[in-house]
Amino acid sequence: MKEISAKELQEKLEKGENLNLIDVREDDEVAQGIIPGAIHIRLSEIPERADELDKDKHYYMICRSGGRSGRATEFLKEQGFDVTNMAGGMLAWEGDVQ
Repeated sequence: MKEISAKELQEKLEKGENLNLIDVREDDEVAQGIIPGAIHIRLSEIPERADELDKDKHYYMICRSGGRSGRATEFLKEQGFDVTNMAGGMLAWEGDVQ
């Protein structure tokens, strides 16, 4: 499984890279803050909503600590998507949230 640190992901965003971020946390967690530009799809919804994603794009998966996003990363990889897990999740995130 491909992984990226929260710091590396933050640096990409600060450089203005156009990234596809998917936050798989629950609603109450996202209400406390989400990385600007991230799409919220709860982990439990990933299988039924995978058809909303584009296999030609690269996705970065985010959760609280990296576990749920890791499961989502593995699932989507098996479906043919190009995905990377953000290691450490939002606990490691030091950037802005909205």
